[in-house]
Amino acid sequence: MPKLKTRSGAKKRFHVKKSGKVKFAKALGKHLFTHAKSPKLKREHRGTGHLRDMDAKKVRLELFPYGAN
Repeated sequence: MPKLKTRSGAKKRFHVKKSGKVKFAKALGKHLFTHAKSPKLKREHRGTGHLRDMDAKKVRLELFPYGAN
């Protein structure tokens, strides 16, 4: 059996943790201060987050063949 390949777009956007949670970077961070955005929006989109269980399962199974424990 040959090795399975990880989707290259997914490996740039997601990180599968040991616990099975999937970490991702929040949107709007690249141009956070270039346009008029409310302080609440800036706060909420700062840093990283974790996908919900239902979405994390899809990402692990379909995009990371060896990340599915």
